[in-house]
Amino acid sequence: MRVIGLDIGEKRIGVAVSDPSQTVASPLVVLDAARVRGDARELLRLVEDYEAGCIVVGLPLSLDGTEGPQATHVRVVAARLASVIPIPFEYFDERHSSSQARRALTLGGVSERRQRGAVDSVAAALFLQNYLDSRRPPGEGVTDDAGVV
Repeated sequence: MRVIGLDIGEKRIGVAVSDPSQTVASPLVVLDAARVRGDARELLRLVEDYEAGCIVVGLPLSLDGTEGPQATHVRVVAARLASVIPIPFEYFDERHSSSQARRALTLGGVSERRQRGAVDSVAAALFLQNYLDSRRPPGEGVTDDAGVV
């Protein structure tokens, strides 16, 4: 079963997806937030196409771990989506994922202009990967080509 990650922003929603074994998260697409808030069919189609069994929503917590206005906004949007998408929704801390995504894209040579379209899905992939890693049993790590954890 795959897991979809959502980085819900005011203008865009970054979407990432795991592989079927829930080992690796990859950026998928960036959706227009206003369009998705008005009609979730585009997101529902992704859930169906990728046979996702769960959606993980990035929760933008404050540095001290509390929820502020942006986290409230994310919860409201996610609740609306959960009312029409028939799979479980979970929340996961996404602090710093956008800045990490921008840094990774810059290091990868992606221009500032092109980053605007990609940063949200990369941020979703980063926190989705952290979510997947947090659910892995202790001692069960991803191995390198030599089989070393």
